[in-house]
Amino acid sequence: MAQGAGADGSQEALASGMRIDGKQRPWMIATIALALASTIAYIVYAVRSPDGPRGGSAMGLAFGAAGYALMLYAGLLGARKKVPVWRLGRAQTWMRGHLWLGSLSLLLILFHGGFAFRGPLTLVLMMLFFIVIASGWLGAAIQHYVPSLMTTRVPMETIYEEIPHVRAQLREEGDQLAVAICGPLSGEIPDESAGAVTLVEIEQEDRMRFREIYLRKVRPFLEDPEAPNAELSDPRRAAEVFESFRRLLVAPVHGVLDDLENICEEEHQLSRQIHIYRWLHGWLLVHVPLSIALLVFGGVHAVMALRY
Repeated sequence: MAQGAGADGSQEALASGMRIDGKQRPWMIATIALALASTIAYIVYAVRSPDGPRGGSAMGLAFGAAGYALMLYAGLLGARKKVPVWRLGRAQTWMRGHLWLGSLSLLLILFHGGFAFRGPLTLVLMMLFFIVIASGWLGAAIQHYVPSLMTTRVPMETIYEEIPHVRAQLREEGDQLAVAICGPLSGEIPDESAGAVTLVEIEQEDRMRFREIYLRKVRPFLEDPEAPNAELSDPRRAAEVFESFRRLLVAPVHGVLDDLENICEEEHQLSRQIHIYRWLHGWLLVHVPLSIALLVFGGVHAVMALRY
């Protein structure tokens, strides 16, 4: 349990490090200062180079080495995530450095090649670089704006890994409410001596009608809330359906209908949480593998450039 809690805390710290807030200002200022200094050095170097800036020159190699070093630092964030117990700086600091210094590495690599993409490997490398940087900033924007959306649209947020268990509980609770009204859902004749007050107050025909509505409309939604074209998956449509149920069924079951509607609303919030969670983490499916490919191709490029 302690290990799981530590991992969750590290993940939260990393997400916090990506949010665009006042804590990013020192990193932004430092990155802008380094970018300006690098730009001045590049302009002086480019002006003084008779044949123009080249990656194989001393300054070109210096820009390339510095840029690749920052790329490696950004890539080491993955190792920092895998081993959160390593006391190698705060997770938020790593993430902010990953965001800003990783972006600075793009500028240094452009200076390294003099803004020229010579050869197919270099072209592929730079295409990967632009996609990685763009996806990283997209992820930062998502981490900044989406959590507030989660708070607004999912006030009953639960632990993501517990959603299947919570859904099973909601389904069981719905079945219990239905059984209290209409008896066994299998269609057997209920035993009115069982002590359920509603069985005394509601006619057999009304109980059968309630069972049919529950098994035909509500239970399939609770069984598979993500099913395509599920009628109750749309909150507005669900409100209309439950209102029609109230007109169709007798007053004694309206309280149970309210409870079932609340259960369906909890299901709607769980579905929203799943969709928002996918937004929060889906961009990593692009960013992480392309970042790994970028580091690999960058290393290959460096070895080939030094050897040949």
